[in-house]
Amino acid sequence: MRIGVIGGGAWGTALAQVAARGDQPVTLWAREAEVVTSINAAHENTMFLPGVTLSPAVVATGSLDDLSGVDALLVVTPAQHVRATVAALAVERTPLVLCAKGIEAGSQLLVGEVAQQVHPDAPIAVLSGPTFAHEVAAGKPTAVTLACEADGLRDRLIERLAGPAFRLYASSDVIGAEIGGAVKNVIAIACGVVEGAGLGLNARAALIARGFAEMTRFGLARGGRAETLAGLSGLGDLVLTCSSTNSRNFSFGVGLGRGRAAAELLADRHTVAEGAHTAPVLQAAAHAAGVEMPVTDAVCALIAGEPVGEVIEALLNRPLRAE
Repeated sequence: MRIGVIGGGAWGTALAQVAARGDQPVTLWAREAEVVTSINAAHENTMFLPGVTLSPAVVATGSLDDLSGVDALLVVTPAQHVRATVAALAVERTPLVLCAKGIEAGSQLLVGEVAQQVHPDAPIAVLSGPTFAHEVAAGKPTAVTLACEADGLRDRLIERLAGPAFRLYASSDVIGAEIGGAVKNVIAIACGVVEGAGLGLNARAALIARGFAEMTRFGLARGGRAETLAGLSGLGDLVLTCSSTNSRNFSFGVGLGRGRAAAELLADRHTVAEGAHTAPVLQAAAHAAGVEMPVTDAVCALIAGEPVGEVIEALLNRPLRAE
């Protein structure tokens, strides 16, 4: 199975490295010409994943036409750009493995739903879980969920991508896997705020637990399964991104917690804090579904510019209730 990867950021590059295990050819499309040159000339993505020597089997390109003929495409572009990216692909029945985490603004569709809308005949899979790109690229032990409704395709993808340090768990719950990845980014911002505001580890642990409750409520409302949300693509990813400054969303939240404006934090970044874009879309989708998500509401208030102290006070002063 020949793999193509769309997206030359850190995560796309790490996945290309995984797919190239055993010198299996991988074509990686990147928007930035300097990324293409760096990978092909020096076997390194110096812009987004410096210090990692890539397999010579990873060949970068700036032309989507070079992805024709692959057996599966890993789509790793940011969630808000997935529609335009997959619309530019000349695919009919080529499987699309969605690796971005988020909800599309306006439509409130999950990334897989967007891809399915654009290419109705293309099989859809989702790869999601607790992953920092630099650890995956370095070959450190990692476990993720590969969700796909088609058993045969799911098994072939797992066989092709799995390795000694990259373990994939099968699921048929595409919706649940996607929701876990989208919601955890928003909760990670909230946990970063706790860190930035100096509220302590007790507060962070409580926020992770209550954030997981929000994720579960919303996931079930959208048709996901509880066991998926309690697995790698839900709880597992939540724990990772809520506890490390390596998380872009957590770091964004730290800045908010220290009183910096969201616009300022988003303006000076090579990488995208997806949760900042997902939060208002998630809030609107939750309200439409009648799902209460107070942590998400608080993150949205901070992004909109409300003072940190007032938002924290409002969250702590909510009426007491049963767990």
